[in-house]
Amino acid sequence: MAKYKIVHYLNQFFGQIGGEEKANIAPKVKDGSVGPGNAFNNALGDKAEIVNTIICGDSYFNENKDEVQTIIKEKLSEINPDMVIAGPAFNAGRYGMACGGVAEVAHDLDIPVVSGIYPENPGYDMYKQFAYFVETTDSAAGMRTALPNMAELVKTYIEKEGELGLPEEEGYLPRGIRKNIFVDKRGSTRAVDMLVAKLQEKEFKSEYPMPNFDRVDPVDPLENIEDAKIALVTSGGIVPKGNPDHIESSSASKFGKYSINDIYEMTAETHETAHGGYDPVYANEDPNCVLPVDVLRDMENEGKIGKLHDYYYSTVGNGTSVANAKAYAQEIAQELQEDGVQAVILTST
Repeated sequence: MAKYKIVHYLNQFFGQIGGEEKANIAPKVKDGSVGPGNAFNNALGDKAEIVNTIICGDSYFNENKDEVQTIIKEKLSEINPDMVIAGPAFNAGRYGMACGGVAEVAHDLDIPVVSGIYPENPGYDMYKQFAYFVETTDSAAGMRTALPNMAELVKTYIEKEGELGLPEEEGYLPRGIRKNIFVDKRGSTRAVDMLVAKLQEKEFKSEYPMPNFDRVDPVDPLENIEDAKIALVTSGGIVPKGNPDHIESSSASKFGKYSINDIYEMTAETHETAHGGYDPVYANEDPNCVLPVDVLRDMENEGKIGKLHDYYYSTVGNGTSVANAKAYAQEIAQELQEDGVQAVILTST
């Protein structure tokens, strides 16, 4: 069997062009493998080979999706690969969305796609039907396991000629695709067996797992905002100059609590952003763009709100897991309640 021809999609960082300052580069095609693609080639052996690499900036892809998808469709049609590998994207949101967007294009061309992604990355839920996503850790620190796992799935796909089994059997995340199969027991019997197992508190597995939507009922609206104590909370990473708590630029492991008691306007000399998921230039020049202390002070002085809370809370949303975000929210909410805060303005990027 001839080697599978593979096209590899990478963002500007893993494509070895640059960091956030190069996130706006348009798509370009390079011959052969680049960066992690070299490791893929080694792992794939005589089964497949990366013949071309498509590189695009994360910001450019997400801000010009239709244009980029058209370009990638043209490139894939010219190269005519047997498969596309995208990423891995880990928990980088824009990168995950880009890998998913590439998978959508390849799917339209009947080209299979293998990618790697953290399950909480929005790219997985939005594009899971277009690719075989291998589960990764939330950061590139898991590259050593992500690459061989993805390569193994590629080889399995080739060996089985595209007839992959169930996700738990083959090592990819569920795709939300339902297929008709023949089994020994009819549906009613299987349903009763599951019910009996549940009543007996025995282990059982549903054939149709239901999505778990985290719903939070909103509280009643404020009756009189002119007397309310308002707090600011942000996932935009605004911190005092120097980032004293060393909040990570991605996958934050903490949040910070900072006084604004005597601050009427944030400046580039006093505050900055620790966030690594967007261009920090404007936020560093004017932190009020992300955390509107100046506007809230004006409203306070004009009597439109009762009082701006003496402290604000900040963390970085970029790559931060849902579990950590919930834990931060619970702790912050408890403190705000104890301080008599009646409403919170949440800001992002």
